[in-house]
Order: sequence, then C-alpha cells, then structure tokens
Amino acid sequence: MFESAELGNKIDKETYDREVPNLREDLLNAQYDLSQQGRFPVIIVVGGVDGAGKSETVNLLNEWMDPRHIQTHAFPDPSDEERERPYMWRFWRALPPRGKIGILFGAWHSAPIVERVLGRSKSAKLDQSIEEIIRFEKMLTGEGALILKFWFHLSKEQQKKRLKALEKDPKTRWRITETDWERFKSYDRFRKVSEYFIRQTSSTHAPWIVVEGVDHRYRSLTVGRLLLNAMRERLAKKPAARLPEKKHPVQPRVDGKDVLTSLVLTKSVSKEKYNREMETWQGRLNLLTRHPKFKERSVVFVFEGQDAAGKGGAIRRVMQALDARVYQGIPIAAPTEEERAQPYLWRFWRNLPRSGRFTIFDRSWYGRVLVERVEGFCSENDWMRAYSEINDFESQLVLNGTVLVKFWLQISKEEQLKRFREREKTSFKHFKITAEDWRNRQKWKQYHQAVCDMIDRTSTEIAPWTLVGANNKYDARIKVLRTIVGSIESAV
Repeated sequence: MFESAELGNKIDKETYDREVPNLREDLLNAQYDLSQQGRFPVIIVVGGVDGAGKSETVNLLNEWMDPRHIQTHAFPDPSDEERERPYMWRFWRALPPRGKIGILFGAWHSAPIVERVLGRSKSAKLDQSIEEIIRFEKMLTGEGALILKFWFHLSKEQQKKRLKALEKDPKTRWRITETDWERFKSYDRFRKVSEYFIRQTSSTHAPWIVVEGVDHRYRSLTVGRLLLNAMRERLAKKPAARLPEKKHPVQPRVDGKDVLTSLVLTKSVSKEKYNREMETWQGRLNLLTRHPKFKERSVVFVFEGQDAAGKGGAIRRVMQALDARVYQGIPIAAPTEEERAQPYLWRFWRNLPRSGRFTIFDRSWYGRVLVERVEGFCSENDWMRAYSEINDFESQLVLNGTVLVKFWLQISKEEQLKRFREREKTSFKHFKITAEDWRNRQKWKQYHQAVCDMIDRTSTEIAPWTLVGANNKYDARIKVLRTIVGSIESAV
C-alpha cells in the first residue's frame, strides 16, 4: 500500500517557488469562502511515521492560510480529566465548527495503532476500534463535515536518515527523543499494523491520502493542492435539496398494543406512603454518593416524556437527595448558534460528568428522533441514522463505566389536558405552559409513534429505557428514585 510513497517524488525549487504564491492565494480565498458560507467544517487528520514532515506541513498550512480560522490540536497522553470520560470525549471537544478548519495530529487513529504495535492490545481490540472509527467518521460526514486524512510516509531507510538529520541540526535536535528511536526499532511492526489500519479505515466518505514525506517541497505542494481541490469542490456544490419524505414503515399492530398503550399510567399512592418512600429512596441515594466505589463512576440521567408529564418534579426530587456540588442539571432547549455549528451530539458530549459526579439531562439527544423528526427539523435520513449513532454514543458511556439511566414519563391525553388547564389557571405555573405545548398536543399520534420507534430501537441491554406511568406524580417519582438507586447499587 505504501509503494507509491517510496518512489522518491521530488519538486524542484524553481517549480515550487513559482507555484506557492498562487496556491497560497487560492487557499486563502477558499478559506474565506468557507468562513462566509459557514455550511460545513473541514477536518484535517494528520498521521504517519515519525520524521515524515507532519509538523512542518501543519506549520506551513497555518502560514499559508489565516490561522485565526484554523484550530490545531495535538493529543498527547490523556489528562486525568480526559481519562475520566469516554475515549472520544477529547476529540469531540476538538471538532471545528462549521466555517472553520480543524487540524488534528493523530486524532482518534493514533492510539489504536500504537497500542497494537506495542502489544498492549489484541487484534480483536484493533478491529473493534476500526469499526467504531468508521461509524464515527460516517456520522461526521453525515452531519456535513469534509474530512481529509493525510498519512505521511517514509521507508525505513528514509526514516533513519531523517531522524539522524534532525538530530544533527542544532535547530531541530530537540525534536528527536529516545522514544523516537525506540519506535524506529519497531518500524516493520508499525508499518504492518498501519497498513492494515489504513486499508480498513479508508472509506468513500473519509479516505486516507498517503503522502511521501522525503522531499519537503513535494509534500507541501501535494497537501496544499489536495486541500484546495477538496474545499473548492465542496464549496461549489449547492446544498443538497431535501429528498421527498418517504412514509416511515410502521409495524402493523392488529390488537392496537404497543409499549405505551400497554403501560399502566395510574397507580394509587397515599400521601403517607409517598412521604415514607421518598425519605427511604432519597436517603439511600445520598448514601450511595458516599460509597467508596462511587468516586470511580460517573452518572448520567436522561429524562424524556410528554409535556406536563412531571419531568421537572421528578428531577427536583432527585436533586434534593444530592449534594449540589456533585451534579449539574442540563435543560435542553433549541440549540444555540454555537451548537448548531456542530454535530447534534456535540452539546451532550461536552457536558458529560467526571467520575463521582452526576449530569441530569432534562430532554436530551433523543430530540433528534422525537421533536426534530415530528416537526420536520431534520430529514428522514438524519433521524433514521440517529438511532445507531445514539446507541454508539450510549455504548461508549456505559463501557467507560458511566451509570446511564433513561426515563420516559407517560401520561394520558386526558391527564395532559387537565394539567395544561391547571397551569393556565395557577399564576406561579403560567411559565410552564406555552403555545408550543398546545401545538405539540395536536400531534399526539405522531409523537406517540415516534416514541414507540425510539424505545424499540434504542432500549438496549446496556442502556434500557425505564417507562414510567406518570398520571400519579407520587407513584412516578417513587419509581424514578427506586430505579436510580437500583442502577447505582448494581454498579458499585
């Protein structure tokens, strides 16, 4: 696979000096158009062998273009803060917004290769990482990102010469360490694993581009031209027109039963029992936060449900049991401008808690398959692919040790109407009822179907939904707390 990058490609100085001024001007113009249109981000992944010119090329791109609109990130060993989150957290934080260019050294590719080369992981783990990377990059391109992945290559003999030259020059000697020479000893192993990795992760939506790194003029012009052509091609494309919506296939239910119609919505609970149960479950939850093993876990609660189903009241009862210093509540409304410039999962990734802490989402990433689906804020293709993207996201949380608990609070249509009218009559509840709530009520059937599809497709073995019949608020709150306590107790 690397044969074409070992041919000794070169560009003479005269040609280089002649072409660079025009190339720089064209790159700046393309960068300006990208910023003005703000339609998509450009993600440049830089990988390859040590000494192949990765740093020099990135520095040159920052020199040739406006660095104010370029975000450059390197990923050394993860910090304590990063270790306490899922592996991909640090990369989500580094994603550039629409209209910007992000240059990522190594990115999500380096660690799987290095771990395999050093014998710290098995081939099965490498294949698992490859599958996760392919899905992640497909999600990014599905959200509109332009991904360019450059692999800078040197033959074994070329790398040896390059490392010696850098080590000999006083200006670059600092760049060569014992680690570089130790890795050089594993060159053959590194090449074998890298070749396999690149072949498997080079896809139609995010292909690898192998660049020979011997001649600095050749590699600089190659990368510059490829970047320019890719940006120009994407900028020239008109935004894709939304395809006509197809009727989503609905599983016929001859008997009219589904996960929501089968749910018991009302269970009678006396005030005395409610107070007794709340004291018990809130006390147990509080004690769990002091359990020695709890500091090794993070906790994420997801609260979804129909308007006026009692999410806020349930959340408040959970918060009452916790020290305010260990949780954050995240109410999810329409995305801000900053959030709209990123993939839809970005605003949830950025709020994941550290170990020993809670994040409580009042509404969540499920908006993509609920309100965005029903209201037509995204295409059918977008919300259909979101099911697998959400399952991937939640899988990463759970495998990292996060306790993830998801609630859907369900009330009857009659109970919702009763609560809406009560909110209109009660002065301190006026803020809870809006025209949007009444509009959503008109689409009860559409939301009902969307919820059933959501539960069927995202209630997994590791992240199941807990359905809560919420016509009786007392019973709903008790069930929420009891479920939370059970989940955390099982984890610690």
